Amino acid sequence: MREVYFIKQNKEKWLGIEQVIDGKIKKNPDDLSSLYINLINDLSFAQTYYPKSNTTIYLNHLSSQIFQKIYKTKRVEENRMIYFFKTEIPLLVYQYRRYLMYAFLFFILFTSIGVISAIYDKEFANIILGEDYVNQTIENIKNNNAVGIYQSGSTWGSTIGIIFNNIQVGAKLYIYGITGGVGTLFALLSNSVMLGSFQYFFYDYGALKDSARGIWLHGVFEIFAMVVEAMCGLILGASILFPKTLSRFNSFKKGFQDSFKIFLSTVPFTICAGIIEGYVTRHALKMPLILNVVIIITSLAIIGFYYFVYPYMVNKKTNKHINDTIL
Repeated sequence: MREVYFIKQNKEKWLGIEQVIDGKIKKNPDDLSSLYINLINDLSFAQTYYPKSNTTIYLNHLSSQIFQKIYKTKRVEENRMIYFFKTEIPLLVYQYRRYLMYAFLFFILFTSIGVISAIYDKEFANIILGEDYVNQTIENIKNNNAVGIYQSGSTWGSTIGIIFNNIQVGAKLYIYGITGGVGTLFALLSNSVMLGSFQYFFYDYGALKDSARGIWLHGVFEIFAMVVEAMCGLILGASILFPKTLSRFNSFKKGFQDSFKIFLSTVPFTICAGIIEGYVTRHALKMPLILNVVIIITSLAIIGFYYFVYPYMVNKKTNKHINDTIL
């Protein structure tokens, strides 16, 4: 059977299952089980004849969602927040994992542009970072206090301001995805170029080590979250540009729902980054180097595991449950 005919033959049924998952249509447990078994049959057929097709990916996601709806316990309902971060977000990140890869590739490319630009144009840092900021930082470096800029203001005042600013930056990276992803890429370009030129600026003045000891204490959570937020913007943009088997409106609706959930998952990391920047970074050069390294590596391990490793673990566990149910 040709894939186009297979989709046409089952499209209405799949859209009906989507409505059941969204809660628009109520089904009793027996009807849900029947829908699930029917969907698994479609998935098995697609995996056999169209293994690399978007249809197979779509049906795999749909079957996972209805599986969760059938077997979700009261305990999960009572602990919605735990379920959200423990299961729902990892499954969504796994589903859209290629967009996370795209976001990181663009981030690396744009950051490299910032570094190269700073290498070949000594005034580039002044243009990007601002002359006052650059002059103040140069003065701090001369006084052996490369991260002195983070020591101004009160701890709690700085923390609140930093958190709100970072959430605002992340929201722009996400919401600008409504332009088809172009706005998201432009916002990511702006922030990444700034980061690249900023880091080379410290290297040029022989203070890269000291700056890294301070900046990356909070920067791991902040920058990683920024890339995930860019991922969300790309998902939103792709839902508009590439609706696949859905109408453009339904594709956008689904893309918005999924990407917004992933965006919300970055907020705790953004808050942690703000707290670290407000309370810890100002003491970076007074801390033992080993403590700096431990905080940076631990932060990277936590957020890297959550977005890169854990989604594969949750997806594998979910698929095992599905296969056990079929058997």
